Amino acid sequence: MKILIADDSRVMRQIVVRTLRQAGFGGHEIVEAENGQVAFELAAKENPDLILSDWNMPEMNGIDLLINLRGSGSQIPFGFVTSEGSEEMRQRAAAAGASFLIAKPFNADTFVAAFTAVGLAS
Repeated sequence: MKILIADDSRVMRQIVVRTLRQAGFGGHEIVEAENGQVAFELAAKENPDLILSDWNMPEMNGIDLLINLRGSGSQIPFGFVTSEGSEEMRQRAAAAGASFLIAKPFNADTFVAAFTAVGLAS
């Protein structure tokens, strides 16, 4: 599986990668983007199996990334990994086509549960 991680913080991208490894997804190819615009371009070029995105990023935020992907016809499974997990954000994410929203702080079990719920983990 190829996973695209979009977050403007390099440290947070590294934390997500480490947590993916701890959750048993360490053997997968990882592609990183520092903002939503780069992630949008990489999604078309790299054809990932899953996109994990922060909500708040420069250039293009995560919700706009998701809306633009869905508007372009992309059905790549998409999940948010973000610092806010309010009910309003969860509703906006789901309405735009997100598979899940993982709020920080998170751990390997959080990833396994979210991935399992949408059929991405066994």
